[in-house]
Amino acid sequence: MKTFKTAILLMVSVLIFSCQYLDDYSGSPISVPPQLVLKENIQYELPFEVLTTIDNDVEIRNGGYGSGATAHPTKKGMFYAITDRGPNTNFLEGKKFPVSDFTPRIGLFSIRSNAEIVLEKEILLKNPSGTPISGIPNPEGKGATGEIPYDLEGNQLPFDDFGLDSEGIVAMHDGTFWVSDEYGPHIVHYSDQGVELERISPIGVNEGNGGRKIPAVFAKRRPNRGMEGLAITPNEKTLVGIMQSTLYNPVTIRTDLTRILTFDLTTGKTKQFLYRQEGANLSNSEIVGLSSSEFLVIERDGNFSGNGIAQKHIYKIDISEATDVTGDDISAEFGLLIENKTIEESTWEEIEAAGIVPVKKQLIADLVEKTGYLHDKLEGIWLIDDHTLGCINDDDFAVFDENGDGIIEQKILPGTSQKNDASSLYMIRVHF
Repeated sequence: MKTFKTAILLMVSVLIFSCQYLDDYSGSPISVPPQLVLKENIQYELPFEVLTTIDNDVEIRNGGYGSGATAHPTKKGMFYAITDRGPNTNFLEGKKFPVSDFTPRIGLFSIRSNAEIVLEKEILLKNPSGTPISGIPNPEGKGATGEIPYDLEGNQLPFDDFGLDSEGIVAMHDGTFWVSDEYGPHIVHYSDQGVELERISPIGVNEGNGGRKIPAVFAKRRPNRGMEGLAITPNEKTLVGIMQSTLYNPVTIRTDLTRILTFDLTTGKTKQFLYRQEGANLSNSEIVGLSSSEFLVIERDGNFSGNGIAQKHIYKIDISEATDVTGDDISAEFGLLIENKTIEESTWEEIEAAGIVPVKKQLIADLVEKTGYLHDKLEGIWLIDDHTLGCINDDDFAVFDENGDGIIEQKILPGTSQKNDASSLYMIRVHF
């Protein structure tokens, strides 16, 4: 009898827990709690379709979801993930775009009772008039990075004023989205249908497009390493963006210093904080808000664990005691200076001597250790609950140029039997 009562209580608990995952209108289940059906530390591939096939057998896949991820603000069993600018590889002094008309997009995903991940809908990103944008770089004055776009045959493509290399995503309770990118870098507000509502860029960039700005120094971002992650504080008052790597300020610099930006959505006021990576030239590729001052941050290298040592870490950071390095003039091209040197030119000893304190950080997860993580680009975190994370990778649409010779190849995971890289979800348990 005791066993029977225990079983009944368990069933009731599961039912109550699952009710919050019912569709708001029909009451029919559209997603189940991932904690009930997904196994920890196991790869679950996101769905994809083949965009096109080139050179007879190289598939360019409309996966690509994984440049950023965020929880659905009201439906707890669902998450959003975003693509970047589309399939591309290095070519000459820029990038080759084999599917040049690709539109960056947001996907809404659910978890089914059989542990299948389902793409419920796609939201294409659009300019203010409602026309789908591309991932082609911006022209001068609009957020140019110096990257020249080419099509599959090597012909130069025109720039796109509203092009976006989308990386970070925030889903708001009103149904709208905020997206950060690697061009401007821009922070763009989109409607629930993906139409641009506002584009916030550094001072000196996109001056004819909105009055609110972020400090001019952020235009010194390194090409293809811009504002890689974007978060919102739980009260939805402040956006928090993190730069992937060291700014090129004033010239090419690759150290272990990156910047975090906060943007007050009411006042437009910004603050900046310094983050110290574990080594030079690493990548901060995601940030997720836990409170007004605490966040989760991905810090990784670009290595595959199948080839040897790889770093795919998640840290908990606290900005409450960090120093705001904005300075007195947000229009200053090089930002705050220390003894006539930019912050990026300065050593940590010089930064400390100037009284500047970086954010505090604490390692909470090593994905390679936990899961045997085979992917190179850990880039998305779905905050499922206080102790559970969904970790997602960017698969680069399953293509890359391994040798830098301009030939597009299938992206194969080292250490596997010719397994294609695929955007995948790993559910992990952590304490933070």
